[in-house]
Amino acid sequence: MVTLATTTQGIDPAAAAAISAAFVMLIVTIVICSILNIITWVGMWTMASKAGHFGLWACIPIVQGFIWSLMAGKPAWWGLLLLVPIVNIVIVVIIIHNISIRFGRGVGTTLGLMFLPFIFWPMLGLGSAQYNANLAN
Repeated sequence: MVTLATTTQGIDPAAAAAISAAFVMLIVTIVICSILNIITWVGMWTMASKAGHFGLWACIPIVQGFIWSLMAGKPAWWGLLLLVPIVNIVIVVIIIHNISIRFGRGVGTTLGLMFLPFIFWPMLGLGSAQYNANLAN
């Protein structure tokens, strides 16, 4: 007969503290990112509403590309180009730049919409900027 020896080993307090700290940091990061994402969605929603589209569509990831294309004055099928790797990088820059132009802004706002969306989407959506579909692309 073979007997298995069992031992009780405790968890190292330093390791437990490190795991707890990492878990807390993960939760804090998730909460902060969620808040920033919601702020961005509010801006996108209000910008789409200013452009005459149903705002909720601008918050749905795949549909968002089609709404952005329409807001930029491009055909809706440009939204499909956002699903093509490498091509999507060029297309999103063109679309976002045209959106900022139609809101009466320039390259600085385009860069802000791409790199600081949680500031610039709400700034255009909730601010005094007005959508003008007649501005040149």
